Amino acid sequence: MAVTKILARHGGLKMAIQYVMNGDKTEEKLLVATHLCSQAHAYEDMVNTKKQHGLTEGVQYYHMILAFKQGEITPDLAMELAQKFVDEQLAEYETVIGVHTDRQHIHAHILFNSVQWGAKVKYHSNAKSYYSQIRATADRLCREHGLSVIIEGNGQQSMSYIEWLRQSKGQPTYRSMLEADLKSSIEDANSIGDFFRLMERKGYEIKHGNRLGFKLRGQAHFTYPERKNPQYSEDGIRATIDGNMDAIFTGKQLTVIHREPYKPYKKHPKYTGFLALYYHYLYILGKIEKRQYPPKVTGKMRQEVMRFEQLREQFQFLNEHGISTESDMTAFVETAEAKINVLTKQRTILNVQKKKRQPQFQALTDEEVLAPAKRLYDQGHSGMGVEAQQYMDAVKLLDNCGESRESLSQQQSELYTKLADLNRELRQVRKQLKMCEEIRAQAAAMQENIREIEHPELEVKNHDKQR
Repeated sequence: MAVTKILARHGGLKMAIQYVMNGDKTEEKLLVATHLCSQAHAYEDMVNTKKQHGLTEGVQYYHMILAFKQGEITPDLAMELAQKFVDEQLAEYETVIGVHTDRQHIHAHILFNSVQWGAKVKYHSNAKSYYSQIRATADRLCREHGLSVIIEGNGQQSMSYIEWLRQSKGQPTYRSMLEADLKSSIEDANSIGDFFRLMERKGYEIKHGNRLGFKLRGQAHFTYPERKNPQYSEDGIRATIDGNMDAIFTGKQLTVIHREPYKPYKKHPKYTGFLALYYHYLYILGKIEKRQYPPKVTGKMRQEVMRFEQLREQFQFLNEHGISTESDMTAFVETAEAKINVLTKQRTILNVQKKKRQPQFQALTDEEVLAPAKRLYDQGHSGMGVEAQQYMDAVKLLDNCGESRESLSQQQSELYTKLADLNRELRQVRKQLKMCEEIRAQAAAMQENIREIEHPELEVKNHDKQR
């Protein structure tokens, strides 16, 4: 199943029912079915149920869409699956089903009343019910019939039904437009700061933080594109601008690990403390991975093999910074925390500077973005009056600010570059601090795991003493 969506609606029940049962989409209503209500009076039946229980306010109905992979299903099978779904999940709700075949991809619409047919109960949809009931049932039914389902973590993007519908029709969505603007700005930018400047020119407000957020003026919320595609993280954008495309599309560059053939472990004379512990531990995990098992391998240790790369990264961190003893670790943490304080203060200063210059920066954007609206207004299009006034206000502000537009643009780019550099450095230092915490927390467990592996007889003795 390509898409499984459920939408809560507060109005337009009659029109929605007409849409689901549309004869042009359902082969003259041959692919229409109802449950606990009649086709001819589905709207009236649902309204009467609401009135009967005194639940006429709030959500009026729910609209589900089951969209199948193109060429994978027949209309009859889609109807069968939709009816089975209703029988399992919506048996007590008046429901209208319509299988639409007017697009290349067959999809089933399931519209059901928000109020139970035989009880004073309203349906409540949330993330838990979606995944544990809606998605779980739909995916199971698809598997039973040999159909594909969404695999978590495969890069499938979550989107609203309107976005999905527009995308299926080849129409632009906000996400597709944002992605196109991101791509074009990345291609045209000479630096990360220049990229931010170009995005503002396209009408976006940018939120600089742990994640980059973008929204068009007038939108209520920021969108964080890196949640769906790591390419659009700040580091990803920077890497793309610098030409490092391989690391972007793989998400994380793979490291080729070379291990020597098996030989008995000997303590490395160079390493002590944390370094010696990690060297020893990685050696044991390497043997387990090669199935050259020591005398006793616990399930926990097999799980630890899955963390080999993480542990190897921690070992490299310890080695790079010369951290062996607890005092070394404490000194590094104190230095890192002091650095974070300095960087945070510097970022605050830059954000204050950005806030002070924002009217000028916004005016630069308005002058460029609203110029076409001003031309249309001058040609007699009165509907562009507000935009035309905004354009003239921007021009006036820039003419009177005492600085050239080229200078302001350069300042903007430099300021955003500094902000981006500070954010990157802060992320790096915070990652190092987190790594220190992890090393400290797991060191004792690692020592215990090594002891259980290399000295199983001690474990037996301790067990006998406890008895």
